[in-house]
Amino acid sequence: MGSKTIPLELDALIGFNGQVPFGLKLHPDMKHLIYPLGSFIVLKRIEDGKLEFLDGHSNNVSCISVSKSGSYIASGQVNFMGFQAPVIIWNYAERTIHVELRIHNTKVESVAFSPSEKYLVTLGGKDDCRIFVWNVETKQLICRNKASAQGHCLVVEYSKTDDTMFASGGSLTLRVWEFVNERILPTECWTNMLKRYVSCIEISDDNRYMYCATSSGDIMTIDVKGKVLSICAPGKAKFNHGINVLKLLESGDLLVGSGSGILALCSKTNFKPVREVQLENAVTSIAFIEGEEQFYVGTEETQMYRLRFKDFAAELISTGHRSSVKDVALPHATSKLFATCSGEEVRVWMVGKPKDQLRITVPNVSCNAIDFMHDDCSIISAWSDGNIRRFGMKGQLMVVINNAHRQGVTAIAATKDGKRIISGGGEGKMHVWELLPHAYKILRIMVGHRKPVSCLKMKSDDKECVTVSSDGFCIIWDLVDFHPRQKIKTDTLFRTVCYHPDGYQIVTCGTDGKVIYWDVLGGTNIREREDTETGVYNSIHITKDGNHFVTGGEDKRMKVWDYMQGKITHISIPAGANITCTRICTLNRILVSASEDGGIWLWKFPHLASSS
Repeated sequence: MGSKTIPLELDALIGFNGQVPFGLKLHPDMKHLIYPLGSFIVLKRIEDGKLEFLDGHSNNVSCISVSKSGSYIASGQVNFMGFQAPVIIWNYAERTIHVELRIHNTKVESVAFSPSEKYLVTLGGKDDCRIFVWNVETKQLICRNKASAQGHCLVVEYSKTDDTMFASGGSLTLRVWEFVNERILPTECWTNMLKRYVSCIEISDDNRYMYCATSSGDIMTIDVKGKVLSICAPGKAKFNHGINVLKLLESGDLLVGSGSGILALCSKTNFKPVREVQLENAVTSIAFIEGEEQFYVGTEETQMYRLRFKDFAAELISTGHRSSVKDVALPHATSKLFATCSGEEVRVWMVGKPKDQLRITVPNVSCNAIDFMHDDCSIISAWSDGNIRRFGMKGQLMVVINNAHRQGVTAIAATKDGKRIISGGGEGKMHVWELLPHAYKILRIMVGHRKPVSCLKMKSDDKECVTVSSDGFCIIWDLVDFHPRQKIKTDTLFRTVCYHPDGYQIVTCGTDGKVIYWDVLGGTNIREREDTETGVYNSIHITKDGNHFVTGGEDKRMKVWDYMQGKITHISIPAGANITCTRICTLNRILVSASEDGGIWLWKFPHLASSS
């Protein structure tokens, strides 16, 4: 853009990919939590929440391992079919890439360090099905082998004390590997005809036994020397929905995390629970270091818990979305709250708090857009089943407009007087609804778009609104006479639009990387600004005084613009995935950006709001 830009200051981050098996780690320094979010690895200081990021992957992180001393972190990723999925070894002290290893195809399933940290073993996914052993110091490949003779291998685990032994397991496969003379030699374990899906492996310090968690909800104990099944327990009282994660303690007891959300301390003799706690969702990670009073647990639905070992008292410390955030809404009179929608959920957050204050779930449908009513006492929402739902701030369902659009409701907004809702649908039509005390009626159906309405914004006087659609058109609608006032088309696919507060101009963004100012009355192009780095814009939002606006898109960065100069003044570090939504809350000087990985980023707004 030709002007110097200043980095945005990050205020907070909400998000954690709990679907990565064993993804939440506690660093041996006891000061940092390590976990994935999109293509990032997040390092969060426990004492004060300070965040650092390891940024090197091009797609979502799929596995993480921390070396015994904590000097290295290894991580793998997923990639598109037919493309290589790299493994990165990070230097923890320097927060830099030690080496990037490119050999696996499509996905890296699991990684594990040897106890001396000299070697790293990596396992490819279903489309790769190979195991490689690397020398960490020389950064060279030592040897390779096929991961399994049958089935699909899911996990590798190194011995805690022996660099020459590791194990692998998965669907219909369980092997012990010997690493000698720069070769890896597998031995199949005999399981007495038991067919199991192994999800996690723990090896005892003396290398006598191997404990294998299964999707059947039991634990197989393997005699490592004989490579044979010793015992499979518990017998009848199996864990519902299988066991996702195990941690072997020095006492021989096991910490078990199940798919039903049970976290249990199991006896070493019969694997029956001695102590347990029911968490909200499936446990996927246990971050535990021997001798500590507290440990951490991550769930499939992105919750993080802190637990006290002596009594399993659980404290929920953070929540988040597990899929792409579709929309962010801000209340009109307060700067302390904001709302998000993702999948089948609408959540309300308080600025400065890592846990949602309200969670609304509508099973088996997706929420596409949300907005606060102007009195901030309720939220209206657009859903994929074609219904519009209005919820109170305690989560109660107030109004349902059934079958509002045939192909789902894709955009929504409310007037300032709270008497009307404007909605856009998957079929491209615009509907104007009148809200009555305990009912509703449709006032008008407006036709203009031929494909789904992707963005809808109201003019400040409620007499007009503007929409963009995947049909490539931007339409300015008259809400007094209910007809299209202007229809704008250019050489881009519009993704987002907003009004300048004075109402005489709109700003559009799209797939060509251009920010375009338009005259509302004439529908003419006033000014263009191009940012070649972004490529595709997904969101734009403007301050109430009209002096600045923010954008976000597929370069994963949030950018603050000066409206009059048409220049970028501030720019964020990249998020872990494409930015889907950006909002400005000038009252609290906070920017909110949301991304496809479910992350919600809060930034300090760098400009003072106008006093006018």
